[in-house]
Amino acid sequence: MMHQPFPRLLVRFRLMSAILLAFGLMIVMNGQMHAADAPKRLLIVGQGSDGHPKTTHEFMPGARVTAELLKPHSEIVTMVVDASEPWADGPKQIDGADGIVMFVTQGAQWMQIDEARHAALKQLAARGGAVVAIHWSVGAKEDKYIQGQLDLLGATRGGEQRKYQKLPVELKRVEPKHPILTGIGDFKAYDEFYYALDRAPGIVPLLTEQIDGKDEMAAWAWERPDGGRAFGFVALHYHSNWQLPEYRRLVVQGVLWSLKLPIADGGVNVDIDSKKLELDGVLPPPAGPDVEKPKKPKRRRSKGRKRKSFGFELH
Repeated sequence: MMHQPFPRLLVRFRLMSAILLAFGLMIVMNGQMHAADAPKRLLIVGQGSDGHPKTTHEFMPGARVTAELLKPHSEIVTMVVDASEPWADGPKQIDGADGIVMFVTQGAQWMQIDEARHAALKQLAARGGAVVAIHWSVGAKEDKYIQGQLDLLGATRGGEQRKYQKLPVELKRVEPKHPILTGIGDFKAYDEFYYALDRAPGIVPLLTEQIDGKDEMAAWAWERPDGGRAFGFVALHYHSNWQLPEYRRLVVQGVLWSLKLPIADGGVNVDIDSKKLELDGVLPPPAGPDVEKPKKPKRRRSKGRKRKSFGFELH
């Protein structure tokens, strides 16, 4: 009886298929491990002056402070950019990022006013990216931008419900065990706070302050339905508030959590050289009601000069 070679060939084929499959799985797993180990690419966007008084709405300096505070974290690579209009490179830069931190004017409008930018931000969210917004990056003057930002950030403001007040408050923790609040207790601050925000279902208020007898949300975290995370903080109107360690820790840990990175027990170290917080070589004055008051020019009287009044010489 003649030997049939087909069974042997079939065995060899199955063996080679199994080897190739195992090799392919090893390549995929190795690629995934390298991807997991690769540092997160964080885009920090700021803008130039929007007309507010000096030491307020200092968005580019705020972006640089954030990058400085994140330097000890080797798992993050930061890129600080000026996103003043027109920001032609924006969509490409967003496409290359794992997360974005915004220090911009009318953030809800800024996110949507350019179709390509809005599309890139939605794609960032869809791939599980981080979305972080600070102060005027939350909301817009017109309510037509509410829903677009709500879908990505979890809370916003616009139109008739765009409310804000400058006042001293005590910021109280709502969820003390949330990772973002690690090492942060209740604390006092003077700032401009936005309130009566629109909210998406499922957001977690982190800090509240009392305004007109009501607890209002100042900071929040949100695990979006797309699997990504978002963090918002409505304060930091005054650049001087970067001098508060609670503010620095809140922003840094909000970024880390949004990027799905671990937060150290007891909270991250947010010590910083005070020179990094200066504006034009000077630390800005503490936040308060007098900071934005226009300064009256000093009147100088020339020495040895006679003033005349009604034709009479005055000495």
